[in-house]
Amino acid sequence: MDDLKARALAYHANPTPGKIGLRTTTPCETAKDLSLAYTPGVAQPCLEIHEKPETVWDYTAKGNMVAVVSDGTAVLGLGNIGPEAGLPVMEGKAVLFKRFADIDAFPLCVRNVFLPDGKTDPAKVIELTAALEPTFGGINLEDIGAPACFEIETTLKQRMGIPVFHDDQHGTAIISLAGILNALPFVDKKIEDIKVVVNGAGAAGIACIEFYISAGVKRENVIICDSKGVVYKGRTSGMNPQKEALANDTTARTLADALVGADVFLGVSVANCVTKEMVASMAPKAIIFAMANPTPEIFPADAYEAGAAVVGTGRTDFPNQVNNVLGFPGIFRGALDTRSTDINEAMKLAAAHALAEIAREEVPEDIKAYLTKAYPQDAANGMFDGACPVKPTYVIPKPFDPRVVPRVARKVAEAAMATGMACKPIADLDAYEAQVRDRVAAAQR
Repeated sequence: MDDLKARALAYHANPTPGKIGLRTTTPCETAKDLSLAYTPGVAQPCLEIHEKPETVWDYTAKGNMVAVVSDGTAVLGLGNIGPEAGLPVMEGKAVLFKRFADIDAFPLCVRNVFLPDGKTDPAKVIELTAALEPTFGGINLEDIGAPACFEIETTLKQRMGIPVFHDDQHGTAIISLAGILNALPFVDKKIEDIKVVVNGAGAAGIACIEFYISAGVKRENVIICDSKGVVYKGRTSGMNPQKEALANDTTARTLADALVGADVFLGVSVANCVTKEMVASMAPKAIIFAMANPTPEIFPADAYEAGAAVVGTGRTDFPNQVNNVLGFPGIFRGALDTRSTDINEAMKLAAAHALAEIAREEVPEDIKAYLTKAYPQDAANGMFDGACPVKPTYVIPKPFDPRVVPRVARKVAEAAMATGMACKPIADLDAYEAQVRDRVAAAQR
């Protein structure tokens, strides 16, 4: 850990403080260039936009810019550490947007948005974020604590004409659903029949289970737990509207009670809260996604020993990593390229199905060579082999798979057009997927 701390601090300090900067996309080397970049030439696009506001997309970078907005109240597993301490995470998010989707994202960590008790004032975050719409093509809400995050996202989606997406909620939901969709055939179960237990009733846990329900899980087959135990009908302590909507009519009161006979466990909570005995009490061929970081709710080896059939975590050093970078870059790429006014449920489901689809496809030789370089041990173990590579240790594609962002962007764009979200339709989706692949590759050179 001491070595990791030293390397991480050095990485963030050198060669210049931070991880991002600004580059220009047009030349500014001569007096002529300067006259076009700024006065007097810049007045012409200003006048065009004033006359025809929709041309802001044609003459500015708005169409490729995302604001990463956070108040620092729920940063990773660190908790409420404040906006300054959260800034490295938001910079990191901007790095991932650029590296994986060639999107220019800017971290905006905000203060003075808190109530006297130190909790987030949703109204202040809403007003501040809504005011950003002239500049940005999309809003990525990040590390804003529950329950304020629910009101903030819902209100902004209603008020703003650009996509608003709280990645802490929907990113984990999208990627974990992709894994479940690919895992179910291995355990001979159907999504409408499975019993699901979620531990963690914050933004991620609640969004995950609501998303699973939209994909076919029955609400009555869901039990969600928080730090006080099972969220059950009639409970009065520690409740909010989101928990009330998921309260189950059950006699179970503890996580151990809830897991008896369950088919799927989803953990977005705390380390080591699930035992081998709990897994053994689940239905045969259980699916476990234990995503607490850095220490999962149960380690994969213990889960497998107790009888689990498929196990995923949030860590890079175990198979089936639920990593949000599989989702948000491609989702925003597709939304921005269609000038979508929102990222709706259909677009999120399309992203999940795109990820599941990639893992089931035979890996082309050029892609396999790339994956072998990025994941040598996995390649040596045959993870990417076969006409349908998906297997219990590979139900989710890898973040560095170059097919991920183009395919997710394509499916999201297709769903945006089908549901009336797109203001700029794409005529040839095959060509678009190839263009995104080439764009991302070029941005890495």
